[in-house]
Amino acid sequence: MGEIQLLSRMGQSSNPIRIAVFFSGSGTGMNALLNHQKKDGCIHTTVLCITDRENAGGIEYAKEHDVPIIIETVDSNLPKEDRRLEHEHRIEEHIKKFEIELIVLSGYMRLLSSEFVERHFSRIINIHPSLLPAFPGKDAHSDVLKSGVRVSGCTVHVVDAGMDTGPILAQRRVPVFKGDTRHQLVKRVQIEEHRLYPEIIDLICSGHRFDLEN
Repeated sequence: MGEIQLLSRMGQSSNPIRIAVFFSGSGTGMNALLNHQKKDGCIHTTVLCITDRENAGGIEYAKEHDVPIIIETVDSNLPKEDRRLEHEHRIEEHIKKFEIELIVLSGYMRLLSSEFVERHFSRIINIHPSLLPAFPGKDAHSDVLKSGVRVSGCTVHVVDAGMDTGPILAQRRVPVFKGDTRHQLVKRVQIEEHRLYPEIIDLICSGHRFDLEN
């Protein structure tokens, strides 16, 4: 694939890139991004937050920052094979309405369909709490601790149809100390996540070209 610019235009402080943040949990990463966007001259802005969980903690952060929040839960009454596509169809309508240019996954626990990813490929990014391709999946921290490795970290990547398999944009290393609990490792990795993600989003929105061969 070589070097490509992920977005079709560069953001400006007077015309920032319009972002939607998808989240399922506490929303601490989203909060870090929203605080980052308050800096003078920021060239991107979050105009929509979407969650699939009615009790997601991040809802309060969205309200505090006065960003529209939409709760779209999965319809469990539908056949299993139809639930995801119907759910994504509802989300797609919001993306169109708010003229979203970049989708930022921040603790979003649903795997997006290949159809959704294909429609928005290179415009969906995610941050994962390990040094991919090592320890993909929903509980990387526990997997890291069980493995006995002494270095973990976080990875920002473009989302594809797989589980944490998309092209890597950047990584940050974090030490794993003997006797670490999961909580201790989570907090240490989160510090770097909250620094790295806004930095890479800045680059994406500035027109930086990334090598997507990996």
